[in-house]
Formats: sequence, structure tokens, C-alpha cells
Amino acid sequence: MSVVPEPPTAFDIERLLVAMRPRLHRYCARMVGSVIDGEDVLQDALIKAMEAQATAGAIGNPEGWLFRIAHNTALDFLRRRNRQEALRSVKEVDMIVDQFDAVESRWIAATSLRTFMRLPVAQRSSVILKDVLGSSLKEICEVMDCSLPAAKAALHRGRAQLREIADEPDDTPQQKLSDADRERLGAYVAHFNARDFDAIRAMISDDVRLDLVSKTHMRGKAEVFSYFGNYSKVSDWRLVPGLVEGLPAILVFDPDEPDKGPKYFMLLGWSAGKVATIRDFRHASYAIDGAEYSV
Repeated sequence: MSVVPEPPTAFDIERLLVAMRPRLHRYCARMVGSVIDGEDVLQDALIKAMEAQATAGAIGNPEGWLFRIAHNTALDFLRRRNRQEALRSVKEVDMIVDQFDAVESRWIAATSLRTFMRLPVAQRSSVILKDVLGSSLKEICEVMDCSLPAAKAALHRGRAQLREIADEPDDTPQQKLSDADRERLGAYVAHFNARDFDAIRAMISDDVRLDLVSKTHMRGKAEVFSYFGNYSKVSDWRLVPGLVEGLPAILVFDPDEPDKGPKYFMLLGWSAGKVATIRDFRHASYAIDGAEYSV
């Protein structure tokens, strides 16, 4: 397991976590190649940060400390998933990487999560920190616990690898919902859009579990039904069945802005023909950033 760095005490950690959550998720999602898994990694990292605070010890850079925890937590996740690429030792050479075209940097920031996963971990981390999050080389060294020449080399090689990947043809097969998923998602979405929450109630299991990401957890039909009551009070949503990262999902659009992409998404889990789990990203809309989705 990774060693969690000594935490800060002279600041409001809860407020900082709320403010940094979108940026931390953006990093975690690209490190593990999934906005969904990235949220799991982020939640794990936030728990570690809260627990570590209790053992005190001041630090001068709270944001860097949180990114270091997120970085280590992402590496732990990759090891558990057996998808981590070997961390190669980087030869200590001085490379000029500071002068980089701003247009190309913006292109890298828009690169798909799947593409980032093709980079070795050190290259992936350095490119995400520099070109997606705008970190300095010094900050990259702090997060990755490496020397300046090593950070420059990883960044240079990662950018070069992304250029090569960009020239390759995209042969990713088009994913589609199965007939079963289309039918049950379609029924759920139709009832939801019609605000027929009594019909929704009949579709969920007695011990249904709700994760209103970044907000709260609920369990049991009686408790979870209040969640639908809250949706009935607002009109800023329109649900559409689709896919997020290849998983059956519900994409949520703003009815007042029909030409824009989805604001956030929901994931449903099924058991014995009933909705057993609901994961709603309404309060974690940052997770849609970089997600591969289709209607």
C-alpha cells in the first residue's frame, strides 16, 4: 500500500475537498481510464485524507498534498485491477519541455480517457498534471515524488506517444444497448420523464440502495422514495437511455438547452428484474467531463 504523506492541519480540509473535488476527479479519471472508476478512486482518496488529518503535522502545500494522496490511491487501484504498466526507471536527462504549443496542449486536454490508458503510468500522470490540469513541473515532481529531469523526460515521452496514437485509425467498435437493457431502461426513463413515480416505485426492490454521489446514501424503498420526490419538485432534467463507457446508463439533459450535451448521468443495477442500485451523479456533474457516452 502507498504511504499517505503527512497531512496539513491549519486549514479547513472539508472546504478544500469540496473546492478541489472536480479537479481531483479529472486527474483520477484519466489515471484509471474511467470517469466511473475515477469517482470510486476519488472517494477513497478523500476518506484517506480525512483520516490522515487526525494524525496532524503541518504542510505548506495542502493542494499538492491532496493530489499526492489521489495519485497514490489511483496507483493502488491500478495494482488491484492488474492493469498497471511497469514503472520504468527514467534516465536522468535534461529535456526542454516548457515551450509547448498551447493549441497542442488543449488538444491533449481533450484526449479520450481510453487513449491516456495506453501511456505508461509515469508518462500518463505527468501529461495529465501538466496539460490537463495546468500544474507546474515543480508540482509534478511533488505529486509523483520524482526529480525534475525525470518529470521532464516522462512529460516529453508521454506527449510524443500521444502524437503517435493520434495518427492511428480509430477502429473502436460502436457499442449498443442490448435488447434487455433497452427495454428496462426505456421503461424506467419513460416513467421518470412522465413523473409517474408510483410506477417507478413498483420497479425498485425493497432494499434498493441509492448513491447520490457527493451528497448522500439511502437504503430501502421507503427512504429512497424521497429522492424521487425531490426530482418531482424541479424541472431541469430530461432523461434519455444510453451508454456511458460501454455501460447501460441514463443521460440527463437540460430541457431548456436541447442542443447541449448531457449535464450528468445515472447508473442502475438490476436484480431479479428490479432496480437494486441507483447511482446518480446530479451533484457530481464533473464526472461527465471526458466520459465516452452515446444516446
